[in-house]
Amino acid sequence: MPSDFQSYSEQLRPALETAFRERLAELMGDVPFASVSSFIDTLAAGKKIRGCLSCMICEAAGGALESAMPRAVAVELIQAATLIHDDFVDHDSLRRNRPAAWTIEGARRAVLIGDVIFAATIKSMNDLGREDGAAVSQAIAEVSLGALQEPLEPMALVRAIESAGFDARLYKKIIRLKTGMLFATACALGAIAAGTDDAFKKTSYEYGLRIGAAYQIADDLKEVRAILEKGNFHLEESVAMAPALLCFAADRISDVLVLLKDGSGNLCESSAGLLRAVAWSMERDIELSLQAAASQLDGIISTNGHGALALRAPWDIVRMFNES
Repeated sequence: MPSDFQSYSEQLRPALETAFRERLAELMGDVPFASVSSFIDTLAAGKKIRGCLSCMICEAAGGALESAMPRAVAVELIQAATLIHDDFVDHDSLRRNRPAAWTIEGARRAVLIGDVIFAATIKSMNDLGREDGAAVSQAIAEVSLGALQEPLEPMALVRAIESAGFDARLYKKIIRLKTGMLFATACALGAIAAGTDDAFKKTSYEYGLRIGAAYQIADDLKEVRAILEKGNFHLEESVAMAPALLCFAADRISDVLVLLKDGSGNLCESSAGLLRAVAWSMERDIELSLQAAASQLDGIISTNGHGALALRAPWDIVRMFNES
């Protein structure tokens, strides 16, 4: 029995990646590609954390890994499709040190391929079961809504803040929709695979939702720390981080505006102090989210075997991310 989530995921990942590649190749079988192998390699890379969570929850609830695997693949396919879209919208040319899909296939085709993956995954999960289909349909809708609400135009964001038209709660809403929702769905699908009751499915969903929130905050915290380490800030590169600044420094709106309006250049001491305060608040919020995740399962899951693994997993997952 693995001692932590990283060991568990490393044992499971080869089988999950093989199943993912096979399903993706099946979906894309009739689609002409500029480079199908490069495309699949880009999407298949990664730790498969969400899919491994599905499997872990299923096994922790006494279910069979074979039942969890198609659901885990579905979650990873949804994640892959969101990355295809995100990379094009953000004009990121690399994904996991490989060419992003839109640079291989062109923007239009890449976006359409992402749509095909979404639609095919909904169908395959509907074929598996009505509850599975409903879960992935909701996840895709919510993830897409979260992406739609991300700010893209720096000065429009500044104007919204100045006119008090920007909601400081937007950051938490976006990370719940865009990141938390897929973690939550992964865990709920694991509970569905194990045939648990509705109460455990809901608990698993809430468990994943909080892990996802912590995971996204940890991702954004890395960017804050990178800015502090470099000693300069470029709004064009960091506009997506602005909602986090407003969330974790809601009492220092004027300082946030100074940083954003400056737009580019070396950090003054005031701005550096703001970012240090934000980083501290993010660290605290991550820990609170991880504790809240574990508390969802505390008392209702075994403290041995996969149950014990699930209770430790929230911290293991963030640690894995920070070490990557």
